[in-house]
Order: sequence, then structure tokens, then C-alpha cells
Amino acid sequence: MAQEIDWRPQTGEIPTQPGVYRFLDAGGRVLYVGKAKSLRARLTNYFGPLDSLHERTRRMVTTAVDVKWVIVKTEYEALQLEFMWIKQFDPPFNVQFKDDKSYPYLAVSVSEAYPRVFITRNRELKGVKYFGPYTQAWTVCETLDTLLKVYPMRSCTQGIFDRAKRSGRPCLLGDIGKCAAPCVGRVDSTEHRAITKQFIDFMGGSDTKMVAELKSKMLQASEDQNYEYAARLRDDIVALEAVLAKSAVVFTDQTDADLFAIAHDDLAAAVSQFIVRGGRIRGVRGWVLDKELERDLPELVEYILQNVYESPEGAEPIEVPREVLVPELPEDKTELAKWLGERRGSKVDLRVPQRGDKAALAKTALTNAKHSLLLYKSRRTADFTARADALSALQRALNLPEAPLRIECFDISHLSGTNVVASMVVFEDGLPKKDQYRHFAIEETTDDTDSIYQVLMRRLKYLAEPEATEIGAKPARFAYRPNLLIVDGGQPQVNAAARALRDSGVTDLAVVGIAKRLEELWLPEDPFPVILPRGADELFLVQRLRDEAHRFAISYQRKKRSGSIASQLSEINGLGEKRVTALLKRFGSAKRLKQATLDEISEVAGIGPILAQQILDAIGE
Repeated sequence: MAQEIDWRPQTGEIPTQPGVYRFLDAGGRVLYVGKAKSLRARLTNYFGPLDSLHERTRRMVTTAVDVKWVIVKTEYEALQLEFMWIKQFDPPFNVQFKDDKSYPYLAVSVSEAYPRVFITRNRELKGVKYFGPYTQAWTVCETLDTLLKVYPMRSCTQGIFDRAKRSGRPCLLGDIGKCAAPCVGRVDSTEHRAITKQFIDFMGGSDTKMVAELKSKMLQASEDQNYEYAARLRDDIVALEAVLAKSAVVFTDQTDADLFAIAHDDLAAAVSQFIVRGGRIRGVRGWVLDKELERDLPELVEYILQNVYESPEGAEPIEVPREVLVPELPEDKTELAKWLGERRGSKVDLRVPQRGDKAALAKTALTNAKHSLLLYKSRRTADFTARADALSALQRALNLPEAPLRIECFDISHLSGTNVVASMVVFEDGLPKKDQYRHFAIEETTDDTDSIYQVLMRRLKYLAEPEATEIGAKPARFAYRPNLLIVDGGQPQVNAAARALRDSGVTDLAVVGIAKRLEELWLPEDPFPVILPRGADELFLVQRLRDEAHRFAISYQRKKRSGSIASQLSEINGLGEKRVTALLKRFGSAKRLKQATLDEISEVAGIGPILAQQILDAIGE
């Protein structure tokens, strides 16, 4: 038996946030749904040596061909989403729910003369108001038992109710105060319906309001010295607060809404849709689309909503909720809202969440969308076939004699012309070779083109004059010859790179620049750029090289800037390594430290007014 799963995702691809995951087989069937505080920690447990796994787990992992996940903000959201997916997909490996045909609801028979509250798994009863569903039957039983102490409405079957009515004796619940006993006339139909209404209002979202009302009544009863009534109200408040502690919601207003988040770049967009019903997450959708044409975020919103809510001809209409929450409103938002309202049959509120729990959920959805887009792009470049196609297409587009199996990309970074640095990143066969990345510090330069020239001259001397090695020995990594050089910039930068090639004596090496504005490629002395097809794997590869070089340069520039101020501070008498570290942690940069007042510096642990004045004198010079 093979000990490794060939389709397992890379550990670095799996997020560390809480979330819900699904294992799928070759036919797309969901085999297992689970939740985790850390998706990475949980999922890596499934991909250890197969001999170490439980037999059932091993069978599930070897049957699956893929795993997908959704990031959520809290463990409670993960619980809700896990339940929804288990109910929706009925996964064969979720053994704890294997015998459940449905899940429990709390129901109130509002159509009866004396409404009854009960627990049911049948969602098709008429004249019944439902609350739920709940993940476990015992939790809803506990909730009902607690609420009956506060709202003693009828919970017995029709047979028990009729028998008590004939005998004139209530059941045990009536004797212990968990039923108002309408069967024996302790309350009439109107009074019992008032109790029922309070129960429904509490379950329907007016929970905190009703607790506040009870607290007000309790205080008034206490002031009136009606201590027995105040004690009963106190017990009711404790009971309701115990129920509320177990039933947190995503939206406190219990609204129905669809929330969309979109992460996009020039070539693709990832969409995350959170479906919220009754204040709780009932579903999550996510997909990635390639942008054949340039679309800004408002245009994407309109395009996505039209595709989501436009049902196929002859199919059932897609449900449109009362609220549709989007990251930005399109220009024709009024018409789009009207279009949505026609499909719903009533007004739809189309808006951008600004604050509160809806804005918080929007951030969670955006986190999912960003992760999906990053994963989509990295998997495209990591796939062997896609990489091979990208390198071949790049060879054809740039008219290279062979596929660029080794590519080096250079980027310049500085802060307002100071602390100028450069980076070199290396990709071989379309994958990063991080052990061969290089940093360059540039002492003096006039502009970015001069910086590019200096860096490439330093790099190319190792190709023009390779280090001597023993016969048959492997050359030093820095002497490896690339097939293609890429510089971040347009025609001025690539012409500076071509000049460095000529001056160094390396004449048979291709160089190209990538301009960020339109993602076009510039060749030396060519007045027209090379335009790669949008969404093409070769453009994804070049973009990833450019972005990686930019990231690597920025990280070195920040480190160099921090090291510069650290060395300056360490020269001050009385400032040791710990105090320098404390200063940098407190202010973060030399600029912020220079702007700090004497009192602010004195507040740092171990630094008094005298030493603070010495610091200001030293860094102000």
C-alpha cells in the first residue's frame, strides 16, 4: 500500500483559521464534512502515513480525490456550517448522523385554539411556526424545558389535553408550573395565546429586549417590596439568559440576507457568498472566474448578482432574500435593486455593510475570497501541465530559442529614494527556488534605471567570468545561467538591463520588462509591447515572478531600514540590545521615533528622561 496521498494539498496552502472542510470522491460526492479550530492542524492529521490512520479514516482518505474548505470567523460559525452541510450532503462517513433522516426543530402549532410547543423533525406540517434547526436533540430539549419555566404554554399532545379536560385534573407539568393548564381553565384561550406570543417573540429575535423588560419589572417589584414576585422574575431572567448563552447568532437582527465578498486582480476574481437565514449561516458558496475583459469591482458586483439570481429557463426561481450585501454598489444600483425585487416579489435592500455584525461577516467572507484567489493562482502555476504550457507559450511569445526553464526576476525597492535595495528571485521549471534568491544593497544611485544597471552588472559578472571549479564539479548556484531575465518596469528599465548585458559581455541572454499598468511585456529597443492573453498561464507565471520579487525586495528594505536605526541607537551610551529592541517595538521605525516627544520615549521600559534626551539628540543630528 502506498504511504502517501498523491492529491494532498501542500501544507502551506491550508489556512490556520477556523473553518469547515469537505472530502470529495471522483464523482464530486461529499464523503465527509468536519470542522476545526485550525484547518491546517486538523487536515494534516489526515495525511500522515496511512498505516497510522484508523481503518475507517484510511478508507475515507483513499476513496477521496480532493478536499475543499471554507474559512469562518468563529468556531460557532463553523458548527453552524458543518451542520448545514451534513444535512445537505448526507456524507456517508459522518457516522454520528448516519441514522438521522432530518434534524430537530422547535415548533409551535399557531393554528390551534390552544397552541402547542413541541419538538419535531417533520418540516412539512401546516399551521406550524418553526425555530431551528438544531444540531442535537438534547440541546433543544434543554432549551424547551428552560423556556417553559418562563412561558408556561401547552406542550402536551392532543390526546393528553383532551383527557385532562374530561377529568378536570391537569398533568404533572401543570402542577409544577411548566404549563398554564388551559385544559382545566386556569387560563382562557386569550391568556394562553398571550403566553404563546411571548414565547414566539423570544425565539423570533426579541430575546434581549424581553430580558430587559423582565429586569425592569423585577426592579420595580423590589421597590414595591413585592419580593416574592421579584424572586420569580429573577429566576425567569436567569433561565432566559441561560438559553441565550447557547444560541448565539451571526446577525443580531435575525435578518435574511445574502452577503458577497470579492477578491480580484487583473485576471481573475474569487467570489464568496454567505447565505444567512434567520440570522444564522445556512450555506456558503465560492467560485473563481477568469476576467476576459477588464472589470472594476462595481461591474463585477453587477455581473455576479445577475448570474447568481437569474434562474435557468423552466427551473424554479432562485430565492432572493430581503437584504443583499455587497462590497461596492454598481452605478445602476437602483435598477439592479428593482430587478432583484421583481424576482423576490417585494423590495430588496441592496447595500454595503458599514459596521456591526454584518461588516464583521463581510470581513470573514473577504478572507475566504482572498484565500481562494491565492490558492487558484498558485495551483495554476504549481500544476505540471500548466507550468509546461506556460513556459512553452512564453517561449513563443518572446521568440526564444528554447523554453525558459530558469527565469530570474529583479525588482528595486526604496523609501523616498533612501535605503535603495534590489531583489533577485529564481524560478526553475515554473517553481520558485527560494534557496537561490539574492538581496542587493545599493549605496549610490540616480534613479531606478541606474539601480537596475548596477544590480545586473553585479549579477552578470558571475556569468561572464564563472568561478573556477574542478572538472565535473557542480558550479556555484550564483553562476547558474538563466534562460530569461525579467525586470519590473517598462521600456526605460528593460533598456537599462540590455545595456548591462552589452557592457558585461553577455550577449546571448534574453531580457524582458513587465509593466504593471497593463501587464504588458517590453523587449529592448522595441516600441511596441508584447501582450499576453488575459487569463493565460504564461501571464500568471510572469505575474507571480514579479510579485515574488517585489515581496522579497520590500522585506529586505524594511529589514535594512530597521537595522540602520538599530545600529545608530546601539552607539548611544546606556542603550543595550534589550532597550533598543523595546524602542523599535514601541515606535516601529526611525521616522516615528524622530517624531516622538521626550515624554513618549521616557515611557519605554528602562528609559528615563535623561536617556530619552540623549536619544533625541542622537537621532536628530
